[in-house]
Amino acid sequence: MKRDVKVMVTGANGQLGREIARQFQGRYGLFLHDLPGLDITDYPSVESRITEINPAVVINAAAYTNVEKAEEDEPAAFQVNAMGAQNLAIACKRTGAKFVQISTDYIFDGTKNTPYAEFDFPHPLSVYGQSKLWGEKLVEEAGGDYFILRTSWLYGDGPNFVKTMLKLAGERDKLSVVADQYGTPTYTKDLVWVIEKLMHTEFYGVYHASNNGSCSWYEFALKIFELAGQEVIVEPVNSDEYPTKARRPRYSVMENKILKLRGLDLKRPWEEALRDYLTNDLGLAH
Repeated sequence: MKRDVKVMVTGANGQLGREIARQFQGRYGLFLHDLPGLDITDYPSVESRITEINPAVVINAAAYTNVEKAEEDEPAAFQVNAMGAQNLAIACKRTGAKFVQISTDYIFDGTKNTPYAEFDFPHPLSVYGQSKLWGEKLVEEAGGDYFILRTSWLYGDGPNFVKTMLKLAGERDKLSVVADQYGTPTYTKDLVWVIEKLMHTEFYGVYHASNNGSCSWYEFALKIFELAGQEVIVEPVNSDEYPTKARRPRYSVMENKILKLRGLDLKRPWEEALRDYLTNDLGLAH
């Protein structure tokens, strides 16, 4: 049930899309889409493409992810993250395809101070978070066979925090990193493992899917440099010292409660996943 299973991926040029392609290539009938080839905000195009391919599974890795820019361009964020997700969900329901929607820890406001479970009440602080939450609601209302996976602090093949830190460390002797925002760094490789496990089931619903454990951005940076063997002074700073347009949750750690109950948790601590990434993807870890 592998090569004859058609899997369609949107946002194929992003970090998650590339990792899906890397793991699924040669094992599934893979159909990769991104702009300008397919605009998920255009329903006729979405319906036409899904009808033509008739995939068993559609994975939506496309998203408007610029948290700061979303504050100035709310319509664009909602078009992609909400209407785009709805378009795909409706077309999937019409054709009988399973639909995988990727969501975010930023749907929470960070006031809980203990890990968020799937049933905790969302309250996004930013336009980005609001648009992703509305995408979730529209997917649910479409009523098809869907999996919504909320993940956090994602890194893989593409621009990400890990690569930014390594680049800055090569340019400066001292870095300042926010120390009062907590979450869980998540490796795309592990997220794709969970997507693949779930997509062969009928356990539809909402899941939290991050690596295990938690840290601040500051602690994340320290671990990156430690594992990469780079010496750089890292100074902890408060969010207030770096004002941004978009408000971010101070604590958005999520518990993979439902995955654990299903025996499908990502399991790996974020530190172990980071070492894997630095070693095998970037060739850096010591």
